Amino acid sequence: MQVKWQWMSWLALLSCGIVAGGTGQQAPALWVLTPLVRPQVPAGLAESANPIDAFIAAEYEEHGLTPVGPADKGTLLRRVYLDLIGLPPSPAEQEAFLNDASSDAYEKVVDHLLASPQYGVRYGRHWLDVLRYSDVDEQMTASPGIYLWRDWVIHALNNDLPFDQFVRAQLTGYRSTVRTQMSATGYRSRIEPRPDDMFALGFLSRGRVLRDGKDNQDLSIGAVETISTAFMGLTVGCAKCHDHKFDPITKRDFYSMKALFDPLVLRKVYLATPAEIFANGLAQDAQEVKRAAAQAPIDALIGPYKKKLYEQRLTMLPPEARAILLKPENKRTVAEQKIADDYFPIVRIDTDKILEIMPPAGRRKYQDLLRLLNPMGGDAAADGGRRVSTLTAFWTAEVDPLKETEKSYILTSGDPSRPEKDHEVQPGWPFAPSDIDFRDGRVEAFSDWLTSPQNTMFARVAVNRLWQWHFGVGLQKNSSDFGKLGGEPSNAKLLDWLASEFVGSGFSMKTIHRMIVTSATYKMSSQLDPALAEADLKADPEDVYLWHFRLQRLDAEPIWDSIQTAAGTLDLSVGGPSFSIGAAPGRRGGGGRRGGPATDNRTNRRAAYMIRGYSTSRDVLPVFLQAFDVDDGRVPCPLRTQTVTAPQSLFLMNSDEVDKASTKFAERLVREADGDLNKAVGLAYRTTLARTPTASELTHALAYLGNDPARLKNFTWLLFNLDEFVYVR
Repeated sequence: MQVKWQWMSWLALLSCGIVAGGTGQQAPALWVLTPLVRPQVPAGLAESANPIDAFIAAEYEEHGLTPVGPADKGTLLRRVYLDLIGLPPSPAEQEAFLNDASSDAYEKVVDHLLASPQYGVRYGRHWLDVLRYSDVDEQMTASPGIYLWRDWVIHALNNDLPFDQFVRAQLTGYRSTVRTQMSATGYRSRIEPRPDDMFALGFLSRGRVLRDGKDNQDLSIGAVETISTAFMGLTVGCAKCHDHKFDPITKRDFYSMKALFDPLVLRKVYLATPAEIFANGLAQDAQEVKRAAAQAPIDALIGPYKKKLYEQRLTMLPPEARAILLKPENKRTVAEQKIADDYFPIVRIDTDKILEIMPPAGRRKYQDLLRLLNPMGGDAAADGGRRVSTLTAFWTAEVDPLKETEKSYILTSGDPSRPEKDHEVQPGWPFAPSDIDFRDGRVEAFSDWLTSPQNTMFARVAVNRLWQWHFGVGLQKNSSDFGKLGGEPSNAKLLDWLASEFVGSGFSMKTIHRMIVTSATYKMSSQLDPALAEADLKADPEDVYLWHFRLQRLDAEPIWDSIQTAAGTLDLSVGGPSFSIGAAPGRRGGGGRRGGPATDNRTNRRAAYMIRGYSTSRDVLPVFLQAFDVDDGRVPCPLRTQTVTAPQSLFLMNSDEVDKASTKFAERLVREADGDLNKAVGLAYRTTLARTPTASELTHALAYLGNDPARLKNFTWLLFNLDEFVYVR
C-alpha cells in the first residue's frame, strides 16, 4: 500500500511538471509536493460554524478525546490581545468587552486588533525571526539602514499585503509578476517598481557579510538557505557539501539555486531630498578644509616612519612584485594592478606599527595632534581616509550585468575559494520545471514559480507558520522542514483546507488569522480538571489534537512591552532605528563611523525595535533578549525555544529596567486610584494580569500594604514576578 501511494504521488508530481532533485532522476516524492486538493469539511461533528472546528472535532472522534470547555471572557481577551498585537488589554478595554453582551463582541475585538498598527509590529517580529533579521552581523554591509527593511515588513503586514506579493517584493523588488510594459510605439521597457519596495530588498542585502575582509558569497548562500526553509519548507542548505541524505535534493541543486543570486551586488542609496544632499556636501567641504589643516602636521610627523617601514617590507618581496609596487599606479597594467592589490595587505602600514618605532616624545606629540583631529572625524591614516556622511542610507540589491556573465560552480565543502571548475552549474532550483523562462531575470523566474497558486508547498508552509504562532506548535511540527525528517502533519486535511482557503483569499494573512482566532478551538480553556481529563491525558498527553489550549510562555517582546505598558511609559510609535538597553553600538540616523547600525535613544519603545545581532568583539544582543530565548539573527529561527531559567528570574527580580518600571507603575496606581489602596490593588491586577484579584488575593495585598502607599512599588514588583504575568493561558 505504501509503495502504491509513493508511485501515485510520483506520477502526480510528473503531471505537474515537477522533477525531483531537478536532475530528471526518479526519487521518492515528498508529501508537500503532492497536488493541493481542497478537502471536504466534516459535517455534523461540531457546534461551531467555523470549518476549523469541524476538522478538529473529527480528530476528537477518531482518538476518543473530550475537549475542555471554553476559556472565560477575561482570559480569552488577554490571550488574543497578546497574540495579535503583543500588548495586554487596558482596564478600559477589558471593561468594554466584559460588558458587551452582543453575539459578535469577540469578533469585533479581533477586527479591531487586526486593524491596529501594532499588529504589524507583533507579526513582523515573527516573520523577521524566520528571515534572520539582524541589526549587526560582524561586517554586514547593509547594517546602517537595515532597519528600513524591518519597517517595510511591518507596514506590509499592517496593509495585509498578499503573501505572494510579500515574498516576491523581497526577492525581486516587484510585487507583481508583470515587470515590463509596451509603449504605443511598440517599445518594451521595464516597469519602474514602487519606491517603497526598495526597502523589501533589505532581505537580500542583509546577507552580504565581509568576514576577514573577504566576500565569501554569503549573500547568495544565505539566500538559498533562508528562502528554502522560510518559503519552501525544505532544508536545501543540507546539500551544500553533499547530496541531501534524506530528501531528493542534490548538491548540484543547491549550487544551481545559488547561481540565481550570484550576480547580485549591493547599491547604496541615499535617502534625502536634493536640498539635504547639497547641504550635506557643503558641510563636508567645510569639514575637509578644517580636517586637512589638522591632518597635515600628523602626516609630517609619521611620514618618515611610515616610509621607512614601507621600504623595509618591499625588500622582503620577490623582485618582480617589488618592481610593480615601485611603479606608479597609473603606469601599471591590469595584471600588474592585480598583483599589487594581492600584496597590499602585506605592505600596508598600520598606525600602531608606526607608533611602535616612534620615540616616546613622538608618540606623545601624535596623541596631542590626534585629539585636535578627532572632533573633525578622526585620523585619515588610521581609518583609510573614509569620510562620514550624515545622510541616512540604504543598501539595495541589484543584478550586476558583468557578474551575470560569469560562470557558477559547485564549491568544495561550500568554500568560495575552492570552486570545482569541472562542475559548472546553470541557474535553477530543486523541483524546477524543465523549461524555465529566464527572460525577466533569474530571481524573477524563481519567485514567479515559488509564489504561484499552483505551487503546493508555498501555501502549505505559510499557513502552517501562522497556525504555529497562534498555538505554539504547527500542524506540521517542524515548520521549516517538510521533508522526510520533518514528519507529517498532525491534521493533514485541516492543513490542506487552510492552504486552499489561503490561496482562495488571494493570500490574505489577516483572513487566516481571523479564521483561526475566532474558532472554538482557539477559544478553548487551558485549565484542566485532572479527574475529567485523565482519559484525554492518557490518549494525547502532548495535546497534539488540541483538546485544550496549550499554556505558553510569552516571548521576550510581549514581556518587555507589558512591563512598559504597566508603567505607563511605552512608546507605541511605529518604525525607526533600533534601540539598545546597553551601550549603543552606533549613533542615531546614519549609523556608526565604521558602518554600525543606526540607533535610537528612546529605550521605552516596543521590544520589536530592540537591537539584535552578533559580533565576535562585543555583546550586541541585550542580556534581556538572550535570557528570554531570542536568537541573534545569524540563522533563520522558525520557532523560538521556551526555556525557564535563572537569568529570566534575575532580570525580573533585579534589573534596573524592572526597578524603574515598578516605581513608575506604583506612581501611576496612586494617581489613578486617588490614593484608594483597595482600588489600586484592583487596578494593578487588571493592568498586569487582565483580571480582578480574588477575595484572598485582595486581602493579602491590603494586609501587605498596611495602608502605606510607599509599599506599592514592592507590590507591583511582585506582580511582575508572578508566573501568570509571563504566561498566556
